[in-house]
Amino acid sequence: MKKDRKQTLQPRFNFMWFWALVAIVIIGYSMMDTPNTRPVEGDWNMVDELVEKGCVERIEVRDKEEASLYLRQDMLDSLAKDERFATVPMTGVQVVFNTGGDVQYFAERIATAEAKAKEINPEVEPVVVKYGRTEKGWMSYILEFLPWLIFIVFFIFMIRSMTRGAGGGKDIMSVGRARTQTSDKDAKDKVTFKDVAGLEEAKIEIMEIVDFLKNAKRYQELGAKIPKGALLAGPPGTGKTLLAKAVAGEANVPFLSISGSDFVEMFVGVGASRVRDLFDQAKKVAPCIVFIDEIDAIGRARGKNSGFSGNDERENTLNQLLTEMDGFQTNAGVIVLAATNRVDILDKALMRAGRFDRQIEVGLPDVKERKAIFDVHLRKIKLAEGLDREFLAKQTPGFAGADIANVCNEAALIAARHKKSCVTQEDFLAAIDRIVGGLERRNMPMTPVERRSTAIHEAGHATVMWRLEHCDPVLKITIIPRGRSLGATWYLPEERVNHNVEHFMHKLSGLVAGRVAEQVIMDVTSTGALNDLERTSKTAYAMVAYYGMSPKVGNVSFFDATGQRDTFTKPFSERTAELIDEEVRRIVDEAVAKAQEIVVAERENIERLADLLLEKETIFTEDIESILGKPAQHKEETDTQESVVVEPERVEESEQSTEAQDNK
Repeated sequence: MKKDRKQTLQPRFNFMWFWALVAIVIIGYSMMDTPNTRPVEGDWNMVDELVEKGCVERIEVRDKEEASLYLRQDMLDSLAKDERFATVPMTGVQVVFNTGGDVQYFAERIATAEAKAKEINPEVEPVVVKYGRTEKGWMSYILEFLPWLIFIVFFIFMIRSMTRGAGGGKDIMSVGRARTQTSDKDAKDKVTFKDVAGLEEAKIEIMEIVDFLKNAKRYQELGAKIPKGALLAGPPGTGKTLLAKAVAGEANVPFLSISGSDFVEMFVGVGASRVRDLFDQAKKVAPCIVFIDEIDAIGRARGKNSGFSGNDERENTLNQLLTEMDGFQTNAGVIVLAATNRVDILDKALMRAGRFDRQIEVGLPDVKERKAIFDVHLRKIKLAEGLDREFLAKQTPGFAGADIANVCNEAALIAARHKKSCVTQEDFLAAIDRIVGGLERRNMPMTPVERRSTAIHEAGHATVMWRLEHCDPVLKITIIPRGRSLGATWYLPEERVNHNVEHFMHKLSGLVAGRVAEQVIMDVTSTGALNDLERTSKTAYAMVAYYGMSPKVGNVSFFDATGQRDTFTKPFSERTAELIDEEVRRIVDEAVAKAQEIVVAERENIERLADLLLEKETIFTEDIESILGKPAQHKEETDTQESVVVEPERVEESEQSTEAQDNK
């Protein structure tokens, strides 16, 4: 086993190392080739001079043009005094020149030079002239075709790189094939509805598709047709992909999955080709389920951004998908499931009946579903005895399935960091604080005045929310800095589906209570209320411009549910805009006045809460109740009351926060 493991760890051969070695050899060879080994390039005048002096021993002419001169060894010393021959080699070819291709002229000129040499020195030996032809070897052919070979190899490499994502890089023709992940119906690790916690309504809605695949004959006898497609819509992390896998596992049919981005490619027509290939694969294994994740990548509404060329390719891909789902060809037994969290941008032709007949909402889980999700993710975690999972479900309102999985993993990491033998409830609470609020910054430098101001701020939030009937119940208060916040007031919002003006006004009073407490008790106005003011303004504008809760503006709404409105134009006049601003200011002023009234009346209790915060840094409901008494909220505690976790209230004082506040 050890031997096999060592073999698997050996580095893999990379062909690029071969080219690097060739380059190093060529560079080294060129550096070793010194000028003393290179022959001198001459001309006819130099050749005539050398022949007349009797310095030439022989001449070799190749291919009628290239002439190589070999000099006499006894004449090299005298020639070295001439600068032209200072670098002449001692052996081999010493002078080269071009004859011009005329052999007869070359012979006559050499004969003339030899005649002059005999006149000077009759004992000079004649020059030996040899004629020959160069025979090309295999190396010369390689050098001749090397540039073309490099170009071809580079082209093949680029094509393989571009097609690797489409068809594994094996063939250029595979670029038009759909890279699907197929789950066989007989797979041992298939997912069923038992592995999907929560989503009870979505399961009921989609169970009809499963029942049809199992008992198709019963539906066909009555003339019923199964929906051709179902769209799973909902926030990220709610389990849309997992639910689609469970449908395939329950129906015991093949499951073909692909992402919407896999259809998008730089080549024209590839997206449509992959759509055709996808449905061809599905028809071969029908009945089956085709799952397209993030379908908004290709299903975006057509006719927008027509000036961009890439948009045409996306539209061609969408047109092919529309044709395959409901066109001339019939796809019997092929059910298309798709998932997206951006339903508003999908094309209307894609959403019509006959393509996606049903739109199944996969929303955030309620408290019962969160408890079931905790049961799934806590199976592999070593837990402490008596862990209250219902309590954890109540502490995580607004969390999706992926968020709960992250909480469980973070709690295990925290327990391991503190070297615990099991994961306790405190670890889960610390994990929730870590995910929502950010990392603790206990060493953050703060003056005593800043800590006192933060404590007064958070105590003001808690006190006003404690006294108002329609505010959400306060869970705990902390002045431990986390992320960008200096402190936080944590509460559990109610899971309301309908809000009235009184609910909103109480909520606004609770949001501005922190700044009001600082102004009333400490007579300061700091930048720490940036997050409070931002949320207050958004809520007030929503009341006036969206919900029609202003008597002066009236029962009108400027909300755009489609998200297609031009952002450069307003759906109302300048006079209406001024009226909206006036009403927003009036609503905020009323909320501030209500909070100020409570802060003035509860000043002593707020200071007592602040002192307790400075002592303990974090206080819970029991500590608040010991000072303020019973809360004003008299609600029935049911499992459906929690909804969304609030973010930390007080923002760290910094240049960025000050700038953002000034911009507002």
